[in-house]
Amino acid sequence: MSQDVKRYRDLVIVAVLLTVPFFFLRANMKSPEELSAADQAVLRISAPIEFAVSSMARGVSNVVSDYVYLVDVKANNAKLSSENARLHEQVRRLEEAQRDNQQLRRLLALKETTPGDLVSAQVIGRDFSEFFRITRVVVDRRSKDVRLHMPVIAPDGVVGSVLKVDAADGIHIQLAVDAAFGVDVEDERTRSHGFIRGTGDPSKYACRVQMVDARDTMEVGDILVTSGKGKWFPKGIPVARVTRVIKREPGRDQEVEAEPTVDFSRLDSVLIMTGSPYEDAPTKGKL
Repeated sequence: MSQDVKRYRDLVIVAVLLTVPFFFLRANMKSPEELSAADQAVLRISAPIEFAVSSMARGVSNVVSDYVYLVDVKANNAKLSSENARLHEQVRRLEEAQRDNQQLRRLLALKETTPGDLVSAQVIGRDFSEFFRITRVVVDRRSKDVRLHMPVIAPDGVVGSVLKVDAADGIHIQLAVDAAFGVDVEDERTRSHGFIRGTGDPSKYACRVQMVDARDTMEVGDILVTSGKGKWFPKGIPVARVTRVIKREPGRDQEVEAEPTVDFSRLDSVLIMTGSPYEDAPTKGKL
């Protein structure tokens, strides 16, 4: 095809593209009574084209609008998710600070109401059994007055006693569930006496109450507190809660099982009794 033919074809196409919209516009601008037969023919031809173009334009516009909307929604969701995560973290920190504050208040209240000299210590280490039960805790050494066998307590009750004092490693605490730990107790409700000792069971926190006379009354749920005998622990500190009682015939001691009132898995701070409330109390040792 020669260059002249191509140029002529391009001119025709341009002329048609310019002329057709003119006639479409001219016909649409006339009132119905002024329309000629040619105008009516143009309108009949242009109507479906205009409808198709209009529908396509609306479709494209809707797609673009939806896309922009979804982009905005996605951006807003990302912003809200970030803000929500930040608020959750802030709430977690506030709750943790509140728990720490409550724990410190309880520890301070216990220190103020317990006779004798006490020093506070933070738990810095734990030993676990194969059943993931805590068998021993280590606390930081804040006082040079801490000695072996000194009583250790917490707001929920008796924790145990000082087992080892190491300047580098800290203070090792023997827990009340250790088989080597024992203290004289009484039933807070009935004043029945007994001697509680840890079972040393690695699978659970448990104690056994010995020397409970068959005539004495202990029931499941009763709280056992220190009796003050032996002048080791002050009187009235919770030790354990009765979980099982097997009655015996007269002349034989009852079989009583209990669980400690202190949750060792949540233990964060303790009080060590460095000075006994009893003037003639022994400096160390147990019953």
